[in-house]
Amino acid sequence: MTTENNINSKDWTIVCHKDYGDENSVSIVEQRNGEITVTHLGQGDPIGGDINSCPAFLGVNARGEAIIMDPATKAISNTHSVPADARFVYAYRDPESTRVWFVNDGDKDGNDTLLCDGQGSSIAIVAKKDDQALHMETLCIGRGHHMTAFTYPTLEAADIPVRAFSSNLLDGTISVIGNDPNDAVSFLKVIDTINLFDTRFDQGDAASLPNNAFPHGMEFSALTGKVYNLNNGYGSIAVIDPTTNQVESTIEMKVSSNLLLSRCGRYLIGKGADRKGNAEHVMGRLSVVDIVKEELVTCIDLPDIYPSVYRFNPAGDRLYVTTAATGKGVQAENLITDVVQVYDTSALPALKLVEEIQLETTTSGRRPIAILENHNGQAPVIFVPNPTHGSLSIIDGATNAVIETVEIGKGEMKEFSFSFWNDRTIYGA
Repeated sequence: MTTENNINSKDWTIVCHKDYGDENSVSIVEQRNGEITVTHLGQGDPIGGDINSCPAFLGVNARGEAIIMDPATKAISNTHSVPADARFVYAYRDPESTRVWFVNDGDKDGNDTLLCDGQGSSIAIVAKKDDQALHMETLCIGRGHHMTAFTYPTLEAADIPVRAFSSNLLDGTISVIGNDPNDAVSFLKVIDTINLFDTRFDQGDAASLPNNAFPHGMEFSALTGKVYNLNNGYGSIAVIDPTTNQVESTIEMKVSSNLLLSRCGRYLIGKGADRKGNAEHVMGRLSVVDIVKEELVTCIDLPDIYPSVYRFNPAGDRLYVTTAATGKGVQAENLITDVVQVYDTSALPALKLVEEIQLETTTSGRRPIAILENHNGQAPVIFVPNPTHGSLSIIDGATNAVIETVEIGKGEMKEFSFSFWNDRTIYGA
């Protein structure tokens, strides 16, 4: 397959992890000299055991080998085959170092029974040195899904410490972790826990856990020097001072399940959906908060749209929003699941829908997006999967045209994920 447009201006590689429920597999899609090829890594025998005992898939190295970590021994191996039960681990890149933070959500109760004795789940910090993955530390933090933001000194606030803030969904807390290698006392150690309990929304004792904050979505803005955590259960954003680890204030943001920071650092975009207001229709929503004013300034409702994953282009003047499946019965039947919406964000806080990119329909509840940042004024390349059809659409960021749709495996994927271990110019979720 040869392309004759913007996307053949750069060689690239994108790694796809496909979860079918009873097995997993990995494919590598790459372009060399304008030719796109798909390589499927071999599938090894399953290791067996519960979710916490399964090997962790960390990514693919420059030689095309899968990077696999044994959760018990922390041993990392490079192999051309991937165990059938190797689980994908959500990762957060430290923007100021080569360290990647891999988070383990734990079992259905949010616990890592292998490493944390059923008292929370784990987060593994792995460094990249040349083309090698080096395990640095594994920490036990709170229960459930984690999201991580990193803080650093800024020109306006030189006293901001170098730390990582990781939310714990099922506890309603944030674990504060030292991230400064020059501070041996706190480096890669849990140094504080922020309880997100809010008396306005919750019953009981502020010191007791769990609460109903359900944190899911976190960003650090260098513009304000604050950490912003979405308390999905409360419908609010907690504004946290990273020098004191205290919640300074809160901002209302309802019908949102995640946060995304604008390139300028001033606006937080929330995305979510209301499934309760209308038995026949899901109402999606995009919201914009001005964090300087600390107020919600824009709200757009999206009839029959479930906004799945969203990302800015490198310039920050376009926001790409994928659609996916949710709801039941008539709600699900009325959903639009076959487009990527493109919003003009050049005049934030205004959001303007300027285009819809046509893709395949999906029955999956999650449709991620990856964006390859080109340089020298070239537009980015955008990747969006079609999990139900087993394919990957490749989009020219200059025209938003789908240039190629390539088969990457069988359809009916339970979940699809991109891996970004080997290329810092690719970002997404």
